[in-house]
Amino acid sequence: MTSSVSHLTFDARDAFAQATWWAEVLGGTVGQDDVAGDPEAQVVGPATPLLFINVPEPKSVKNRAHLDLQPEDRTRDEEVERVMALGATFFDDQRQADGSGWVVLTDPEGNEFCILRSKAERAS
Repeated sequence: MTSSVSHLTFDARDAFAQATWWAEVLGGTVGQDDVAGDPEAQVVGPATPLLFINVPEPKSVKNRAHLDLQPEDRTRDEEVERVMALGATFFDDQRQADGSGWVVLTDPEGNEFCILRSKAERAS
């Protein structure tokens, strides 16, 4: 017998705000029963749903796990610009002269995530 991933869960200061932000980034939606002030809120629509749960303490150290995003219909650099326009913050640049590498950003609560090259960029 095996298990499957129901969702990825993230601690958050404001679960609904985080879910709303990530839904915009990923092209998903916030769970139909989730409203502002709820102690948890889910992003539905991506391959693995994301669940945000309120916790009292702020983020204090580097994430032990993070999301790597790969744009489907634009380049890595275009996706970096789009996500930063939504409120992400630049954290680290790991792009290489040959076009490989990634960019590390943080979400509105300071959680790190990476944006990789698209499949089309990797193929060329």
